[in-house]
Amino acid sequence: MTSTLPAATTPTVPAQGPPLPAPAPAGRTAPPSRLRSSRSDLLLCGLLLVAILVVQGWNIADYPTLSDDEGTYLAQAWAVQEGNGLAHYTYWYDHPPFGWIQIALLTWIPSMISPESMTVGSMRVMMLVVSGISAILVYVLGRRLSLPRWAAGFGMLLFGLSPLSVVLQREIFLDNLAVMWTLLAFTLAASPSRHLWHHFGAGIAAATAVLTKETILIVLPAVLVTMWRHSHRDTRKFAVTGAVTACLLIGMSYPLFALLKGELLPGGGHVSLWDGVKYQMTRPGSGFILDAGSGSHGVLESWLYYDRILPLGGLAGALLLLATWRWSVTARALAGPALTVAVLAALALRPNGYLPAMYVIQALPFLALVLAGGTASVAHGVLRRWRSEGEKRLFTGGRYALAAVLAVAAGAYVVPRWYDGDRTAVTLDANAPYKAASKWLSSEVEKPESTRVLVDDALWLDLVHAGYRPGLGVIWFYKADLDPAVTKTMPRGWKDIDYVVASPTVRRDAVDLPNVKAAIQHSTPVATFGTGADRIEIRQVQTTGTAAGGVR
Repeated sequence: MTSTLPAATTPTVPAQGPPLPAPAPAGRTAPPSRLRSSRSDLLLCGLLLVAILVVQGWNIADYPTLSDDEGTYLAQAWAVQEGNGLAHYTYWYDHPPFGWIQIALLTWIPSMISPESMTVGSMRVMMLVVSGISAILVYVLGRRLSLPRWAAGFGMLLFGLSPLSVVLQREIFLDNLAVMWTLLAFTLAASPSRHLWHHFGAGIAAATAVLTKETILIVLPAVLVTMWRHSHRDTRKFAVTGAVTACLLIGMSYPLFALLKGELLPGGGHVSLWDGVKYQMTRPGSGFILDAGSGSHGVLESWLYYDRILPLGGLAGALLLLATWRWSVTARALAGPALTVAVLAALALRPNGYLPAMYVIQALPFLALVLAGGTASVAHGVLRRWRSEGEKRLFTGGRYALAAVLAVAAGAYVVPRWYDGDRTAVTLDANAPYKAASKWLSSEVEKPESTRVLVDDALWLDLVHAGYRPGLGVIWFYKADLDPAVTKTMPRGWKDIDYVVASPTVRRDAVDLPNVKAAIQHSTPVATFGTGADRIEIRQVQTTGTAAGGVR
């Protein structure tokens, strides 16, 4: 006799397909299972994206000032495009090469159409692609972390329109590319459909972020926290194991590449990955960030000069979310972004760590998300949480009036400051001296193909397009002292140099570079562009021999 379970206790088998999204906390808008099916989300995200791209793209070539790092990454991308290896000089494992390989892909078609446009100012336009993708991912991640629609949009605006973001996201930095991949990893880790391939994809995206800029490694635990919270209990071990495995397998390609080239460990006559890592880990510290007068404090002041609201407000929001994690729904939803901000802040607070100016780029989207989440939590408390049954209309109106006052006060504080910062970004030409120096060197120097000139990398590609010999004619000034492949072609040292383009970077770092320092000391200015500390001097080296190139 066959027994059967009563109908009421028969287990139900869920239908195949993606599960429904988890219900949102009270007072919040549950994100749709597929954001592309929500017209409201698509419309809001699209409108905000247009505003962000317009502000970031307007005047992008002229502000901020061109940096040597931008020129280095673009020159390395140019070398990849030209088939000259992984760098325009000897690749020495200072960073994984995948970052500028991506830049090479982004700039490939424009450089084919107009080779002379492969310069830092014009190629900044390609960073709008990265900024646009990152801004969209901030919105999608906010919705997946159960932020209401308006709060996700607010986070997107904070990320895209903060003057600090506008300045740093315009620049050709590896950090901007790494942030895009990191946001993709978070977004896949928080996928509401909980497919295993989404979690594997999160691991691949995380590894790609690390191979783009290795410092992203420190925020990967926050990606795992997000995945742990959003994965299904029954498949959580598989999801996390798959993500970690995918990340490790992709990430190990970098040391494997060095091993296959025989450059994993130090040895005679070649660079090594070990030496590159050792250099990065032992760089001289820039002091404690809160110690006035230290280099790190100067970097902090430069961030706060552009914007105090996003860095300080986001940091305060992250600390508050972590402190209220046990009983706050918002804190638990934003645990990953809050942990990311806390880890990056803790690393910046090392007693004598090295703090570069672009370090804050890694924190910007997460500062925006936690600040938007904190704002949503306050709004929820004022408008809904304190509401009781039978509340009189007067009290209801008072709560809404309080919310309106808080919103207006915040807007009155933020909008004028952001307006001033963004207006500077879209109107000021900070690169006129660089453009004038490039034009002078292109038109006033005889026989550029046989002339040797020391420049920072911001001008390197300009002069390559003007006819100077790549590498040994137009020389990235560091290489005149630090690269044996260059120094062996200079038997007379500084006397083999014809010109020095003494930009602020060159003048600052020449102290530790004997050939560059001597070339400047034995030269006279023949053209000067700009004034004060930001001026660019074109200096002709005076030697007893005949210079290879002359001035028309």
